[in-house]
Amino acid sequence: MTVNNIAREGRLRRWSRDLRRVLGPWGVFFQGFVEHPRMVGSIIPSSRFTIARMLAPVDWSACKLFVEYGPGVGTFCRPVLDRLPRDGTMIVIDTNPLYIDYLKRTITDSRFVAVHGSAEDVEDIIRAHGHAHADYVLSGLPFSTLPDGVGPAIAAATARAIRPGGAFLTYQFSKVAGNLSARYFDRVDWGFEWLNILPCHLAWAWKRTD
Repeated sequence: MTVNNIAREGRLRRWSRDLRRVLGPWGVFFQGFVEHPRMVGSIIPSSRFTIARMLAPVDWSACKLFVEYGPGVGTFCRPVLDRLPRDGTMIVIDTNPLYIDYLKRTITDSRFVAVHGSAEDVEDIIRAHGHAHADYVLSGLPFSTLPDGVGPAIAAATARAIRPGGAFLTYQFSKVAGNLSARYFDRVDWGFEWLNILPCHLAWAWKRTD
């Protein structure tokens, strides 16, 4: 590495640190987008309207394990924890250590587990934390920009990980995630939320109870 590259990286780290200090979680979210744009679905966190609609079909009384892919800075985490039973668990999975470190420092709820890893490994991750299946899995991952083969692998692993009667909840600016879910789940309910930047497609893919 050249002296110029070292100096440039040093300036970038200082700029990122200053941005996080000034903007708080928004700064962390923006930094994650800049560093890994193909793995972050949006430059702006989801709106409260998107959150409310995505979580509305969840049967919280029967939810013991809620999993989220790509939690970012926790936009959905706190609303989920507010609804989750006291004996429930929420596991979030992200490939970006910046987000995982932030969530571990800022969410102290004993029901919350943040894992640095890939959604493709969801089955191993939930088993490692003492669960056989997830009740619901939420994802804002940008399936349309993931590397070839990764999206189908995640959808297939998610279908195996979710219990009968559970659902895979996705939100994205295109219908790619919902269409992909339809290959592995028995029924997909569709929605669209205008009050989000940008407006997004919502999908709830259900696994039949038998």
